[in-house]
Amino acid sequence: MDSLINALFQMLSFGSIMVLVVLGLGVIASMMGIFNFAQGEFVLLGAYVTYFVHSLGIPAAIGMLVAPFVVGGFGFVLERTVVHRFYNAPVAAMLGTYALGVIIREIVRGLIGGLYLSVPEPIAGYVTVGKLHFSSWLCVTIIVNALVMICSYVLLAHTSFGLRVRASLENPALARASGISTAKIYSLTFALGAALSGLAGALIVPLFSLFADLGIRFLIQGFIAVLVGGVGSFAGPIAGAGAMGAFSSALPWLISPVIADVLVLAAAITFMKFRPQGLIWGRGI
Repeated sequence: MDSLINALFQMLSFGSIMVLVVLGLGVIASMMGIFNFAQGEFVLLGAYVTYFVHSLGIPAAIGMLVAPFVVGGFGFVLERTVVHRFYNAPVAAMLGTYALGVIIREIVRGLIGGLYLSVPEPIAGYVTVGKLHFSSWLCVTIIVNALVMICSYVLLAHTSFGLRVRASLENPALARASGISTAKIYSLTFALGAALSGLAGALIVPLFSLFADLGIRFLIQGFIAVLVGGVGSFAGPIAGAGAMGAFSSALPWLISPVIADVLVLAAAITFMKFRPQGLIWGRGI
């Protein structure tokens, strides 16, 4: 029973981290009609910013607060200068953002080399419940991710900005005719997606360490999670992230990690074969 509870806790923690990556990826895919293949590198940048701030002698927690703003700002500039040129060509967008991701990854590799760099957990120790011991930092990441998810929903569903986002998603031409600057909305939404991934990178760097290929794992799993969950709604990517996080965390407890990754991919492909629209399909929040 203790092992089962620990496994469920690991599933919850990894699934909550995946939500941040997938939420930004899903919003971008739903609104702009493109998959951002540089999203994994936004996770990497969030981790690197946290490490860089910590290397200056500043507490890692400060770096984690700074990282989403830095990565979000970088995403805004990237969208305005490069990504917006690909909106009418989805295939070119995938290739272009993948190329951008490779450039970002290799720049970080040049800065850190082939090293695995560690960042201490801002909150160390364990939370004890009976005979069970849960990592304090994993508990914090679950709480933070839940709060960010709630705030994202409120932002998109109950604010004037969210109304403009939904209008741009539903009918871009009508939104422009109504005086909404869809170009500005796209930039801000892309920046929001980048910031969410940057926050994910900042939260996980004490757990996974910083290395140049950190973002690749989250890109692949995030991409599959969006497809499994369904493009076009707020709930779809979250459902996909939960499913992917659960499978990816549970299977390594039963079989080898390599075989687990293969089975997760096979299960996702099989599911999409019979339900290509995903778990939750629809337009809007």
